[in-house]
Amino acid sequence: MILRAEWTKLHTVRSTAWLALATVTTTAGLGAAASALTTGGDLAKASLSGVYCGQAVVVVLAVLAMTNEYASGLVCTTLACAPRRTRVLIAKAVTVTATAAGAGLFGVAGSLVAARVLLRDEGFTATAGPTLRAAAGTVLYLGLIALLSLGIATVLRHTAPALTTVLGLLYLFPLFGQLISDERWHARIERYAPMSAGLAVQATTNLGDLPVGPWTGLGVLAAYTGAALLLGAALFITRDA
Repeated sequence: MILRAEWTKLHTVRSTAWLALATVTTTAGLGAAASALTTGGDLAKASLSGVYCGQAVVVVLAVLAMTNEYASGLVCTTLACAPRRTRVLIAKAVTVTATAAGAGLFGVAGSLVAARVLLRDEGFTATAGPTLRAAAGTVLYLGLIALLSLGIATVLRHTAPALTTVLGLLYLFPLFGQLISDERWHARIERYAPMSAGLAVQATTNLGDLPVGPWTGLGVLAAYTGAALLLGAALFITRDA
């Protein structure tokens, strides 16, 4: 009942459909553009690089799913109808994650179809094991980004601070890494920053040279996500709406 209510709330808002579509088109479109410009190197990672921008749309979708309720006062009605707040947050997390991962799945599939056409002469194979792992990992990555965004939005409750925090957490660490000349610090940022570590799952070549392994890196992102959700849940349960 609660899950159905959360699904209805999210998907009766016009912006949800547009943001889901933007996730698909941004991920697939920029992935196709990267494939067209790629010669050699990690072809699978290049074909999936549209997620660097596509994830920003997922962040917006997930943040608005929570902060819009506070902005409109709908959260009071929600909690009056469903007083068990833990269930409300779980239902919202399932709904947001399913929407983000579903859009990500179509975006990733579009990226691979484009790469199969554009990188045929480079020997790209969309059904190769490492490529499929990178594709599946990218979808999981977007699901974790949605949950991370939802957790931070639950903590902050306002759209602008939540968006600033999540986007800063994702994009500023890699930017600092590019500005730091010390290789040790650069490697640490690659290993522990949520976006850099999480997107290691896209790598299919020279895995031994990576600062963090593909699944380990995704685990780092999952740790950030878990911490944000736990803090968000604690505050959602204990403080006034």
